[in-house]
Amino acid sequence: MRILSKLQLKKLVLYSPQHVARLEKAGKFPKRIQLGPNRVGWVESEVLDWLQSRLDNR
Repeated sequence: MRILSKLQLKKLVLYSPQHVARLEKAGKFPKRIQLGPNRVGWVESEVLDWLQSRLDNR
């Protein structure tokens, strides 16, 4: 399992951190995981699955 940082996520999905947070809150994007008091990440496979579903629905 690989965890993506905010920077890696931004390069992969091209969304601002604020937009990612809005999508997460609406249940339309994989939830972040808390890695420490000041560190979060996203499970790469979940983000890639989300991207694939976007491609499949176009």
